[in-house]
Amino acid sequence: MSKFIIRRVLLGIVIVFFGSFITYAALRCLPVSYVEKLARERSAAAAMTGNGKSVEEIMAELNEEYGFDKGIVAGFLDWCGSAITFQWGESWKYGVPVVEKFNEVVWYSVIINVLTFFVQMFISIPLGILAARKQYSATDYAVTVFALLGISLPSFFLATILKYVFACKLNWFDISGLQGRYYQQYKENGETFKMILDVAHHMVLPIIVLTMLSIGGLMRYTRTNMLEVLNADYIRTARAKGLPEKKVINKHAFRNTLIPLVSYMTYLIPNMFGGAMITETLFQIQGIGYISYGCITEGDIPFTMFYTVFILVLTQVSLLLADIMYAVVDPRVRAN
Repeated sequence: MSKFIIRRVLLGIVIVFFGSFITYAALRCLPVSYVEKLARERSAAAAMTGNGKSVEEIMAELNEEYGFDKGIVAGFLDWCGSAITFQWGESWKYGVPVVEKFNEVVWYSVIINVLTFFVQMFISIPLGILAARKQYSATDYAVTVFALLGISLPSFFLATILKYVFACKLNWFDISGLQGRYYQQYKENGETFKMILDVAHHMVLPIIVLTMLSIGGLMRYTRTNMLEVLNADYIRTARAKGLPEKKVINKHAFRNTLIPLVSYMTYLIPNMFGGAMITETLFQIQGIGYISYGCITEGDIPFTMFYTVFILVLTQVSLLLADIMYAVVDPRVRAN
């Protein structure tokens, strides 16, 4: 097992390295340079103080500072040297250290995605088991249609429909944001519970959207694994012994279905910290998905590189956990 883990860790490091290089090269090749925009802003600010520098001079200084006067490979290696020492730099877009900005916004995404995860588990697994128990029945077909609907619906379409119905027509929720009009008043009065309720109320629609988008895949996965287990010999033996169907499903079948499900759930870890870019943008939630999208489109290389490496590492950790779980259950995996 130790050799298996070491091999997977080394493979993960290689993937993170080359994934970071691809991202860095893509950012360097963007047609719009954020360095030029930053240089123009600094030149304009300096001109107002009478100590102006030309845009070209400031651009040369910035390119030298961030290694953009070198080739892509040389610049990337310089960046790697800083990253290894955890020197991630300052966000060009927000003017604060990258890690500070990340810590400020990531927890909005984490809370929303963790709540979505539990709602998804609560709905998907029971429905998947129900569909497997009643294979080819009306219930099975209804669950399958519901799952396919969740998989097929675009997030922007579902979010627009929900906002139109529940925000515009019924006025049950605000169209966007995580804070209502009375949030600051609650904060000034020290009413923490009301502040929490206000934020929770604004999270309802984003959680519904994210749940609908993710519920179908897990539901189908649960159904497929449950069907495989229900057709196993030991399940037929348990039924032949006269065990109640409820005990056969809950004690024997579900326990064995849970093993691949736990491995599947590890793939959801990057989503919790990666944010939901489209959903957060549609609801104007200042989470990591929304912030990273703005940084990527505007060429904020320090923040984008940190975010990319973070997601790459998190993905490799989740894959490693899944592989370890499979290796514990099936020794044949360790032999490959």
